[in-house]
Amino acid sequence: MSLSPSGNTSLSPTTFLLTGFPGLEYAHRWISLPFCFIYVTVFLGNGLILHVIRTESSLHAPMYYFLAMLALTDLGLCLSTLPTVLAIYWFDSREIPFNACFVQLFFIHSLSLVESSVLLSMAFDRFVAICNPLRYASILTTRRILKVGLAFVSRSFALIFPLPFLLRRFQYCRTTVLSHSYCLHLEIMKLACSDIIVNHIYGLTVVAFTVGTDSLLILISYVFILKTVLGIASPEGRQKAFNTCISHICAVLLFYIPMIGLSLIHRFGERAPHIVHILMSYVYLLAPPLMNPIVYSIKTKQIRGRILQRLCPQKTFHS
Repeated sequence: MSLSPSGNTSLSPTTFLLTGFPGLEYAHRWISLPFCFIYVTVFLGNGLILHVIRTESSLHAPMYYFLAMLALTDLGLCLSTLPTVLAIYWFDSREIPFNACFVQLFFIHSLSLVESSVLLSMAFDRFVAICNPLRYASILTTRRILKVGLAFVSRSFALIFPLPFLLRRFQYCRTTVLSHSYCLHLEIMKLACSDIIVNHIYGLTVVAFTVGTDSLLILISYVFILKTVLGIASPEGRQKAFNTCISHICAVLLFYIPMIGLSLIHRFGERAPHIVHILMSYVYLLAPPLMNPIVYSIKTKQIRGRILQRLCPQKTFHS
């Protein structure tokens, strides 16, 4: 029993119920196989990127420091969802205590904001490298990069920190079945019996202040980059400059397109099939950690060369 905000005593559950693929519970063991493959690939891919950057002194440069931050963030996102996702598909364990759900929510959303901030930092790195190359080393010092990383992590954690407390004040007297296999703020908020206008406003404000601002600044940086690149007389120089941005552009699209799609479906896609909501949520959280190491390994010669040297040390590869 618990006391409602109006002073009345009412029943309030202490757990949420997570959801796998409704109607396919008999096939959850088989569905778990691609998830296991994705998680293993994410850990191996991002772990290899981190190992190569840490052990190869020629990669101790701003661009690769930001790439290491991106890999760490992707690993954190996957670790945040891994326990509940595999618990559902392996053991049909759907219950999650309120506090555990709020902790998972905190890490998922805060790390998503960190990833947006890292992508902005990488855009600034490309902007300085192309538009002001003579001052690149003096602007992007190791100490400054560390301060930027800590500032973005602090910003993300501080902005998401109130969400669990805003959710704890609600009474959940209706259903407590969530639509996904992990906890998201918008999903939990919909289950509350109370007025959720404060959560709505705060959530939209945080997204506008972080993801909205970051994406706008990334767009502006690429406007200046494009203007500078088009001013390069040599076609080979223009192609080389563009090539240094392709990996980052792919990472930006992999992150922002699923995020925008999931947000639109949550807010305006009530009539969309439930399977679409589920698949979009998985794409939003798993596609960037899965694809970022692949993109950077293929499109970045230095990373590709060092990885091939680690995998096939007896051969010589040219980066």
